[in-house]
Amino acid sequence: MENFTLHPQLQADSFLVGNLALSQLLMMNDNQYPWFVLVPRRHDVSEIYQLDTEDRSLLMAESCMLAEALQNIYSPDKLNIAAIGNLVPQLHIHHVVRYRTDKAWPAPIWGQYPPVAMTAEQAESLMSEIKMSMSVYFLH
Repeated sequence: MENFTLHPQLQADSFLVGNLALSQLLMMNDNQYPWFVLVPRRHDVSEIYQLDTEDRSLLMAESCMLAEALQNIYSPDKLNIAAIGNLVPQLHIHHVVRYRTDKAWPAPIWGQYPPVAMTAEQAESLMSEIKMSMSVYFLH
């Protein structure tokens, strides 16, 4: 995990929730959608195939744990899980809670509407929920 530095754009757009075995878990600062991002703490990796076999398996496990927690907390109509990286080359996996009633439905959220910043209370509340739900997985 040496030499890991979070991309400045991810750092500017998100809150650090905590560290899992492989990844940093971030929450995007947009109150339009519960939106979390896993960022493997590996230097100079932009694609999943660039991870070694063990890290790929760990990333998939972390993604599934996060998806299950989001399903349990939010009961979404759909979870959008994607590794896009067109603007931020550092490997990161988006996990976006979607409802048929959200304003971007059924389109992807990217580029649809500008983000709406959370209040400190909103951010703390959402991060607290996910931390509680996934507490056994966080490094301490």
